Amino acid sequence: MKNTFSLPSLSLFSIVLLGAGHGAWAQQIYRCAGAGGNAPEYINNSKDAQVRNCKLVSGGNVTVVQGTPVPKAPARVATSPAPSQARDSSPDQRARDSDSRIILESELRKSEARLAELQKEYNHGEPEKQGIEGRNYQRYLDRINDLKESIARSQSDIAGLKREISRLPAAN
Repeated sequence: MKNTFSLPSLSLFSIVLLGAGHGAWAQQIYRCAGAGGNAPEYINNSKDAQVRNCKLVSGGNVTVVQGTPVPKAPARVATSPAPSQARDSSPDQRARDSDSRIILESELRKSEARLAELQKEYNHGEPEKQGIEGRNYQRYLDRINDLKESIARSQSDIAGLKREISRLPAAN
């Protein structure tokens, strides 16, 4: 004789097994107050919960994700020494500062010339159309956008160079 299960009896058997298995997975979860005002702690040990006077959580699933601890060390503020203290006044250092100033000033002149050239080409937002730009307006708009970005980058470079020059000690 052959053992066969019909679909209805197999379904009923599966439901009974699932119902029994669900009880094995269900646990009681307790919420305990965090020590020193910290975040609450969730535990599933009833003996610990009784000792720590925790409350039973009911009415839903609890998902707890362990976060990374926050460092409690205060942030250090970096202090830089005054320019007169930071530099030694040796002849070698003065020569290096002088060379740095010369290089930065030449870069500043180049950047200012490049900015003037870009602004002239930009023509207050209405540059002259070149070649195919008369028929392809999008290409013209792209070039205007590139010019705007180049002008902004050049202005940023000039501001950075001036900032670096201002950090150098005064020329003798």
